[in-house]
Amino acid sequence: MVIGMKTSDFDYELPEELIAQSPLKNRSSSRLLVLHKKTGEIEHKTFTDIIDYLNPGDALVINDTKVIPARLIGVKEDTGAVIEILLLKSLHDDLWESLSKPQKRLHVGTILSFGEGLLKAEVIEILDSGITKIKLLYDGILMEILEKLGTMPLPPYIHEKLEDQDRYQTVYAKNYGSAAAPTAGLHFTDELLAEIKNKGVHIVKVTLHVGLGTFRPVVVDDIKDHIMHTESYIIDDAACKILNEVKASNHQIFAVGTTSTRVLETNMSKYHEFKSEIDDTNIFIYPGYKFVGIDNLITNFHLPKSTLIMLVSALAGKDNIMKAYQEAVKEKYRFFSFGDAMLIID
Repeated sequence: MVIGMKTSDFDYELPEELIAQSPLKNRSSSRLLVLHKKTGEIEHKTFTDIIDYLNPGDALVINDTKVIPARLIGVKEDTGAVIEILLLKSLHDDLWESLSKPQKRLHVGTILSFGEGLLKAEVIEILDSGITKIKLLYDGILMEILEKLGTMPLPPYIHEKLEDQDRYQTVYAKNYGSAAAPTAGLHFTDELLAEIKNKGVHIVKVTLHVGLGTFRPVVVDDIKDHIMHTESYIIDDAACKILNEVKASNHQIFAVGTTSTRVLETNMSKYHEFKSEIDDTNIFIYPGYKFVGIDNLITNFHLPKSTLIMLVSALAGKDNIMKAYQEAVKEKYRFFSFGDAMLIID
């Protein structure tokens, strides 16, 4: 691994007006910056051009997680004080890891009420890093209750109201469990996926439930001191069979997003092949890491000094990424969750 790499090495200047506040009307009309990782060459395309870089026999790996309406506004039953909860990760028996604001008002045993008691939460444990462990108390089906009471947990840099909540879900979102969208997948439409499949490309589904590990900021100076939070993932037999065949035939694996990447890299690193499992990962990928699972990556433009910009720098080279980001700023690409896309390819 690279020794002594600093968080500040992954900083860049971004004009605030380039932070996309809302999704485009047509998902696949986003721009696409193509970065060739071996040469540093940059191309400017439209997202639908992605099909030109995929060949028959390749695999496109998508994350079919579904975002929970995980942001809840409630009150403390004893005082009526307003508390905001963001559900992060389901543990077991209705126990959840959550972020709470303001956490200092909570203590073990506090009861929170949402929707006039339709949903309640008992504080079980106050953990480090602002995390609160809570037990949800309710009658009925939790996801139906959350659909009524919760809202999409949009990132703090998005200030506009999202009129259509489904636009913060991929068209293939299936398995509830995420506190944030796997945003690289937001560019795909059913029509584009059908075209890709008709070209002879395997579309492979994995699941990683996006939690604190993805959007927690890096606050240490030396990146090696950053601790990733764990996130749950699933990779099944059908996916592994296809991916192992793609590898064996020297075709390419295109990961859609850093979340799919972390599943494939975690799994391949453990077994030296793709193997079906349900597990957690806290893999932290930064320059010096040798990729074993993926060949190419479709991703968005990431926040300065984030673990995600470190991951793409590991794949493409930090200098190439910083040059590409400078080019994207110059060409006024749209950044972050509802922004434009990047393809990192050989």
